[in-house]
Amino acid sequence: MRCVIARFPFDLTKNGVLESMKGVKPEEVTGESVIIGRRHYPVKQVGQVITRQDRRDFSAGEVVRAMTQLGFTCRGLPMVAPPARVLSPLQHASAMLGTPAAV
Repeated sequence: MRCVIARFPFDLTKNGVLESMKGVKPEEVTGESVIIGRRHYPVKQVGQVITRQDRRDFSAGEVVRAMTQLGFTCRGLPMVAPPARVLSPLQHASAMLGTPAAV
């Protein structure tokens, strides 16, 4: 399948990606990842191996799109809880008393 990564066309196949990643030790995953075989690889590591380009030359989105089209499972960034709402002293006191705070 023809994929464009970093403005360069690549003819990628699922077997070709599996062969390229064979023997490559996965780095620690801190963001988006691709599951190849039984291993989780960072998206940028996969892109670097299959394109032989520097990681700064392409975005993670380009690699995720290509790997998804080839049938690999991609995982996004882990869900992070939104920051807790910080109340002003007046809002905090009003909440404790059960009355609406004047804004």
